[in-house]
Amino acid sequence: MRSHAIHNANMKAESSNPREAAALARVAEAAREVQGASAAIQAHFNAVGERQASALELARLTAAVQELEDARLALAVVIDNGNR
Repeated sequence: MRSHAIHNANMKAESSNPREAAALARVAEAAREVQGASAAIQAHFNAVGERQASALELARLTAAVQELEDARLALAVVIDNGNR
């Protein structure tokens, strides 16, 4: 039931402010990428005998975190501009 209410709220936001909806979708996608990159590193550390993540895995996480920060800032700007 809660997911239905969230979906309805998201649909309302999309129809009322497409820029805000796009910015929010960017934040959600960036958060999923951070989660995926983090899970890959965690799996690497859980492997027997592994002590270090690869440079590629660390670079992926760093890039994902940066994109999440950028996306959150962009969303804040869109929201701030909408409140003026």
